[in-house]
Amino acid sequence: MALENAASWQAHLNSEFEQSYMQQLKAFLRSEKDQGKVIYPHSSNWFHALETTPLDNVKVVILGQDPYHQPKQAHGLCFSVLPSVKIPPSLVNIYKELQTDLGIQPVNHGYLESWATQGVLLLNAVLTVVDSNANAHQGKGWEHFTDKIISIVNQHCDHVVFMLWGSYAQKKGAMIDRSKHLVLTAPHPSPLSAHRGFLGCKHFSQANTYLKQHGKTQINWQLPDQVLTD
Repeated sequence: MALENAASWQAHLNSEFEQSYMQQLKAFLRSEKDQGKVIYPHSSNWFHALETTPLDNVKVVILGQDPYHQPKQAHGLCFSVLPSVKIPPSLVNIYKELQTDLGIQPVNHGYLESWATQGVLLLNAVLTVVDSNANAHQGKGWEHFTDKIISIVNQHCDHVVFMLWGSYAQKKGAMIDRSKHLVLTAPHPSPLSAHRGFLGCKHFSQANTYLKQHGKTQINWQLPDQVLTD
């Protein structure tokens, strides 16, 4: 378990892998595999969010909680699924808000890679899960690691937009310096809560306005109609 393709993060995170909590997490994950459990996403994608969005390119952070736990869904970016998979309900509501807020047309896939390559860090709090067992790897150490990631962005980046949807993300983002960054909060886009204020929150237009005010390139939230994967 190591950061191999995320050079901009390595100087800040490599020492984390030597910490006892990370050693315990590594041993736990090895034990899960030894027991024949199927872990999502594939180990090659555990750090995909960091590999796709370099630290010096982070403009927006969206915090998720747990990877999707059905086959071929999770690939290391929160809320995103591989192109061949049905769009999850929370992402359907994100698309609805994008259309209302910015007039962006929904696409027929849930692959958010183009956001990540533009500087949207799509970070789950927990980076692995067991097949068909939501939250199976909560409390095993990933949360400490992803807190460190948020702390690094908070400290080393300027004028980042944090989108904190739901109470879990809002608690995890409590450390963020609001005098230095823009923190946007709303209920979670899940069908259970989206109607309580996520729909109509206008976070995407607010993010682009803030980025423009601080001389940064705005995010093109329109996803491509067709996507190619490796």
